[in-house]
Amino acid sequence: MRFISPKTDFAFKKIFGSTESKDILISFLNALIYNGESVIQDLEIIDQYNPGDTMSLKDSSLDVKAILNDGSNVIIEMQVLNVLAFEKRVVYNLCKTYGNQLKNGEGYRKLKPVISLTITDFEMFEETAKYINHFVFKEKDQLFDYRDEEVAMIFVELPKFPKELEDLETITDKWIYFMKSAPSLDIIPNTLAEIKEIKQALNIANQANLSRKELEEVHKREFFLEDRTGEVLLAREEGLQEGRQEGLEVGKLSMQRLILGQLERKFLGEVTEKITENIQQLSMERLEDLGGAILSFISLEDLSNWLE
Repeated sequence: MRFISPKTDFAFKKIFGSTESKDILISFLNALIYNGESVIQDLEIIDQYNPGDTMSLKDSSLDVKAILNDGSNVIIEMQVLNVLAFEKRVVYNLCKTYGNQLKNGEGYRKLKPVISLTITDFEMFEETAKYINHFVFKEKDQLFDYRDEEVAMIFVELPKFPKELEDLETITDKWIYFMKSAPSLDIIPNTLAEIKEIKQALNIANQANLSRKELEEVHKREFFLEDRTGEVLLAREEGLQEGRQEGLEVGKLSMQRLILGQLERKFLGEVTEKITENIQQLSMERLEDLGGAILSFISLEDLSNWLE
């Protein structure tokens, strides 16, 4: 057996956001948000993955959204690249989801709590060795909660998770191991198969159960992420070597060259001089955004529309 990595946006949404994923997502959220207790009994998956539309899937800041049985909203994101302003984007998406619950004229009492669950393939918090960190509003000095937990942010940092297969004890351990290590498995281990929802998730992730079109999409996403990882690391490394201000400019030029090279290969050298000039005027942050959007462009017109 070979399993696709749940850390790519395509695989994550297929495993946790498809029509057959409801029980999987309930188990996953109970494990990571409620320490394995069966708090969530039911939920509704919003913007479900559509297997007939894989080739047009675009990178999304929200990989999966769900409404729990008590009306609470959960936004779940799998983030592989540590891109600029990522921390701000998490807060923005949380606040936007909270505020967008109300229609015109509705009172604030109708607002339901929102939980942001973010799984990262990089370390975010150097201050702690904990791999699960839970943030809520608290009073600064006495640390008591601000009334009910209206908004909360939970981060799971996969690189900090230290356990091997033989060390897994809780359902939380097993789900995090699945997220981190599924592609390295060649069978479904008994310790994971004991959790029927994890076994079901591995069956969805089994390459033998994917169509050729889906496999092409998986490989395309994996290659794309490898390229993007190299771009980000190279740009930042060159920036550090040249000093802070000068380095930012060097890193920006490096990022421009890498993105223009990708576009030349994608569109067989048809990138116009005007498009090149527009790209050269982008900030470093917008260059990173463009790098993340390249995969969704089907024509030069899509690229031009994005730049405009």
